Amino acid sequence: MYKTLATFTVSAALLLPGMPGQAAPIDKTNTLPDAKPGQCYAKVMVPAKYETQEKQIVVREPAEKIETIPAKYTWTEKKVTTSAAHTKLLPVAAKYEKVTEKIEVSPEQKIWVTSMKKSSLPASPALMAAAKSSGLMLNEAVPGMCFREYVRAAQFKTEVKDVLVKEAAEKVEIIPAKYETVEEKVLIKEASKKIIEVPATYETITEKILIEPEKTVWKTGTGPIERIDNTTGEIMCLVKIPARYKTMKKQVVKTPATTRVEEIPAVYKTVKVTRVVTPAQEKRTKVPAQYKQVSKRVKVADAAFSWHALHANDKPEGKPTGNQICLKEVPAKFKTVTKQVVKTPAHFNKEAVIAAFEVVKVRKLVEPAKEKRTKIPAEYKTVAKRSKVSDERLEWRQVLCETNMTKDIVTRVQKALETAGYNPGSVDGVIGGATMRAVDKYQTDKGLPRGGLTLRTLESLGITI
Repeated sequence: MYKTLATFTVSAALLLPGMPGQAAPIDKTNTLPDAKPGQCYAKVMVPAKYETQEKQIVVREPAEKIETIPAKYTWTEKKVTTSAAHTKLLPVAAKYEKVTEKIEVSPEQKIWVTSMKKSSLPASPALMAAAKSSGLMLNEAVPGMCFREYVRAAQFKTEVKDVLVKEAAEKVEIIPAKYETVEEKVLIKEASKKIIEVPATYETITEKILIEPEKTVWKTGTGPIERIDNTTGEIMCLVKIPARYKTMKKQVVKTPATTRVEEIPAVYKTVKVTRVVTPAQEKRTKVPAQYKQVSKRVKVADAAFSWHALHANDKPEGKPTGNQICLKEVPAKFKTVTKQVVKTPAHFNKEAVIAAFEVVKVRKLVEPAKEKRTKIPAEYKTVAKRSKVSDERLEWRQVLCETNMTKDIVTRVQKALETAGYNPGSVDGVIGGATMRAVDKYQTDKGLPRGGLTLRTLESLGITI
């Protein structure tokens, strides 16, 4: 088979449906599709869709800035109080401190994986469904528990069947006559009959016995012919298995054993006479039929699958299949954000100033000191958060592969390309460079997806499989 017909690409993200923050994919592949013999289907992962939302976080709370406006005075020359009693305001600036806050960006979760290793892959939906169907109480498991699948082989018994190889018959023996002799001129030998044995004849015939009837089974396919994105690599094909027969040989009676009677005339002579005391007789003995024993293997119990906890003390039944699931706890992820908060707000300390008297120039208060407050707005930081819009899912998609790409189909493709005016090279049922160049040119001219021989290309050429 031509090995470069398609490339098989799988996104690394699609291979990890159980990553933190993601639900298990919707599995629509629990049952195989309604297929005809010769059709193959690949299991394909349709990825989930996500959208990014932005969220604002306060990194500095709102505050106030305080400024003082000093008092205004005037001078007079008279004997008055030079300095009136008043209260002096001393501004004290606000004090800040930095604090850190942990923000959860990924919640804590529990996921099922194939082992407790750091590089382990998530358990597939089909594997989880198999474990659940076997009776495992998965919802009662705790992180760190592992379960392994075991298989007990199918059980058979051997039945012995008797097959007839030689039919029953008869064996014929002759008991001769008894005579006595007398001395006189008489009949010395009477007329008699002689019985002659004619043995049976046999012939060998062959008989065709049905051992196993014709059936169809699902088998794993190999070598995808067309390019399919996001496939899991699993291909299933419905294949017809012919009936099985066994040829047996046996002997049957062609002509049964018998006797032939021969007449013997009387004899006269004046001599010693022999007289018949007991005439000749025949003795028949039954020869039983002969049988041959044939052994036949019959299934009495199908293979059984079961799951066993690795922490259990009892011994599992059967052999391990290699499948294993473990419940792993993935801790929540946090992001540390540093922000400034007001530790001590801005304020004034009051200081009392007593009045002073002196016959001097007097400073008179015209306008008292005032404070000016300015609002300092809060500061924010935008954090991006990714959320799921639709779940990922698994589905079956019909494909071409080495299993169902027969020489007959390749020959029909070459003939169809030749009829359509494209040169596929020799029409020999083998995909070579000339055939694939003709396929690529046909796909380009018809506006079909390129990258190998696909089902859409076969449909366009009028070929069904």
